[in-house]
Amino acid sequence: MMIDKKCKVTLGGLPQKIHIKSADPSRPVLLFLHGGPGVCNRHAIMTVHADLLDTFTLAAWDQRGSGGSYWGARRETLTVDRLVEDAGELVLWLCGEFKKNKIFIIGGSWGSELGTYLAFRHPEHLAAYVGFGQVVHGGRNEEISYRFCLEAAQKAGDRKALDLLARVGPPRNGMYTGGFKGLMAQRRVMMKYGGYSQNAAKRNYFKAMVLPMILSGEYSFSDFIGAALGYRFVLTAMWGEVAATDLVTACPRFKIPYFIFDGVLDRNTPAELVEEYFKAIEAPVKELIWFEHSGHNPMSDEPEKFKSLLREKLGAIGGV
Repeated sequence: MMIDKKCKVTLGGLPQKIHIKSADPSRPVLLFLHGGPGVCNRHAIMTVHADLLDTFTLAAWDQRGSGGSYWGARRETLTVDRLVEDAGELVLWLCGEFKKNKIFIIGGSWGSELGTYLAFRHPEHLAAYVGFGQVVHGGRNEEISYRFCLEAAQKAGDRKALDLLARVGPPRNGMYTGGFKGLMAQRRVMMKYGGYSQNAAKRNYFKAMVLPMILSGEYSFSDFIGAALGYRFVLTAMWGEVAATDLVTACPRFKIPYFIFDGVLDRNTPAELVEEYFKAIEAPVKELIWFEHSGHNPMSDEPEKFKSLLREKLGAIGGV
């Protein structure tokens, strides 16, 4: 029985938008946790990666304040703890909706931080976690990413980028001068020099992020306005907490299988921090798989390898 529905589920008192697709509701549920915070990914999951329906029931969620969940979200509720609890409530809702004991979660970038906290705090109804663009430590993350930008711009003799980075200045405890604008300036330089992806079409924020959303047909007009407004709204509200992240201290051990699928070339959430974290954590099963030709999003850079391994690793886990 094919299922393809968009609906709102009340999580933490706020109706939030989800999209569920299934070719067979008996298949395991895989919930995607998007990045940002504030950057929806329903369009990619339900179009580019819809072939995963051969193995999973797919669930994509616009987190509080983002996309279809923008309307009615209050700034004071945009906290890491609140989003973790929202995610936990959604897991329970999906278990009830599909009569499952457990589901799988997968998170990219900020979604990997959200998923890690969820796996650590509320493992009871989770079968396994998968992360990519894995967040580890906010302060060190930005130091390494900024240094990459500076060195790349110096090597290229890119005076415009160097002037921009000088105005932004080195981050302090993960925070940039100018707040949101400073962070976005650093990210534009990072993307230009391949720190997000080596793919030329993904070295520009509009081409990499915005255009695919517009062309996908996934979002209603209201959703799209929510995505445009929510990105800055959520990121500004939450970046202080995200920048203060230290998962080595906060989440050192897990009761569920913990997988990281990470791009070697990632300079958004630098790969060297991921290696350190993986060695430090404890889990009944843990595995770090490197994608040699990928940056921040190996699911996009090397999709066939990524999805083949996702089916293989999660398919070996029972109890769902």
